Amino acid sequence: MVKTEAGVRPPALDGAEFREAMSFLAAPLTIVTARDAEGCLWGFTASSVTSVSLEPPLVLVGISQTSSCFGALSEATEFSINILGGDDRDLARTFATSGADRFSGVRSADWPDSAVPYLADIAVALRCVVAGRIPVGDHTLLIGELSGVRGQGTAVSPLMWYRRDFRTPSANGC
Repeated sequence: MVKTEAGVRPPALDGAEFREAMSFLAAPLTIVTARDAEGCLWGFTASSVTSVSLEPPLVLVGISQTSSCFGALSEATEFSINILGGDDRDLARTFATSGADRFSGVRSADWPDSAVPYLADIAVALRCVVAGRIPVGDHTLLIGELSGVRGQGTAVSPLMWYRRDFRTPSANGC
């Protein structure tokens, strides 16, 4: 067994090696939506979303600092996480495409007493109040405290990102 000397850090993987390794980690797909100060809608497909805390209920969203949505999300006080189902592949692709008119033909609505948008035809949406932002590497981790859930209890097959493609678990679990 080779041991690393104290204080000596092994070299990090390069971007291509890291991307390949992470392609084996299945991730649920979501669309994060917000509205900027001028009232414009913003949204992007995100696979870096996870629960952080039960008390208070917190979630984490990773957003690239080069994303077209970065400016809007770095100033927003609230955002929504729209959890995608197996039938939402085209929607995920659209919101992941740079330069696309992402909201064209998409029904959105605002949470009550708010200008925070969610996707109206999605089975589950989470309303989040920004609790923190942490810059890490080329991303910022957006921490949101849940303040609302729409559609809870609706069972849909999840849409996953695995091996650089959209996947849905098979009905028999294999």
